[in-house]
Amino acid sequence: MEAYIFDALRTVRGRGNNKGALLGITPTHLTVTLLDELRQRHQLKTELVEDLILGCVTQVMDQGANIAKTAAQQSGYGDQLCGVTLNRFCGSGLEAVNQAAAYVKSGFKDLLIAGGVESMSRVKMGSDGGAMAMDPAVALPGLFVPQGISADLIASKYGYSRPDADAFAAISQQRAAVAQSEGRFNRSRVTVKDINGFTVLDNDENIRPETTAEALAKLDPAFAMIGEMGGFNAVAIDRYPEVDHINHIHHAGNSSAIVDGAAIALIGNETAGEKLGLKPRARIRSMAVYGTDPTMMLVGPAPASRLALQKAGMQASDIDLYEVNEAFAVVPLRFMDDLGVPHDKVNVNGGAISLGHPLGATGCMLLSTLIDELERQNKTTGLVTLCIGGGMGIATIIERI
Repeated sequence: MEAYIFDALRTVRGRGNNKGALLGITPTHLTVTLLDELRQRHQLKTELVEDLILGCVTQVMDQGANIAKTAAQQSGYGDQLCGVTLNRFCGSGLEAVNQAAAYVKSGFKDLLIAGGVESMSRVKMGSDGGAMAMDPAVALPGLFVPQGISADLIASKYGYSRPDADAFAAISQQRAAVAQSEGRFNRSRVTVKDINGFTVLDNDENIRPETTAEALAKLDPAFAMIGEMGGFNAVAIDRYPEVDHINHIHHAGNSSAIVDGAAIALIGNETAGEKLGLKPRARIRSMAVYGTDPTMMLVGPAPASRLALQKAGMQASDIDLYEVNEAFAVVPLRFMDDLGVPHDKVNVNGGAISLGHPLGATGCMLLSTLIDELERQNKTTGLVTLCIGGGMGIATIIERI
């Protein structure tokens, strides 16, 4: 049985700090905004939607107590709509989509909504704690290092320079600026309004079209001090003794931006589409997750993508467009080299460096961007992949219909 994507929407992204436009908007409101838009856009028979699966990484405060069911309850879709919240760190939004697709392909459910949400201005990253980083009995034998150290470790091991990272970041900003100015995000991107219906934000707030590699070169490395003073450089070198020193190339300008946002996708089988009178926009061909070394941790997109390609009976060259989450510049740089993929196929409308990375939502956001761009370019196949904390990668291959 096929799992079809009937539509995929995302909110605008707001800067995830106390000056961001979406600071006053709760993550529940962000999610319900999309649920309302989906219902209105398609005159959706909401009684047919069986479940809402949401990725969310920091599940405390506004995002605690099963935010998926909270949003389902607030949506007006009806009491029959269940909700479950999951956490596969940065891969959560795509994991939600994959789980929904698995339900459909198994025949256990006919129609679901899946996606993710993260309000990083209201619920700070890391505020949920966790043994992986906080408990010495877990962190020390696990050779834990912060993700920024992992990114700089990859750069040091594989020879990526500061100019490499800054040039990639500048291109991300330029591509996102062009995409926004040409309206490429308009189909899937949804304006956020307050409870009175007044517009709060109608564009992606983090894009900086004036960014240049030369300007980025003036920024100080973000992880040099914590690497040295916190002892994390030594941990990384202990795990990879062939690396004699850590070259700290990452900073705020070539790493993913902290933002607020949400995304959802309507996923179901052919019968559900017929009942709704909807034509599918794409089908999910394959999906995969892959575990990697937790110290280097951010190289999972390549092996996860290889596994997804294998399951689909495809080669990397068969994919028309890629969306690779720009957690740090080195992640897509390493991915492109590892799989032999040209940059003109990867993140053609920018990525998390320019647009931002709302942790639990990003995977589904990339899916909506990919479907829109496949349609715009009249191309067929696309792959979404993200690196994941703790040493994982996730990938999903879709085919436009």
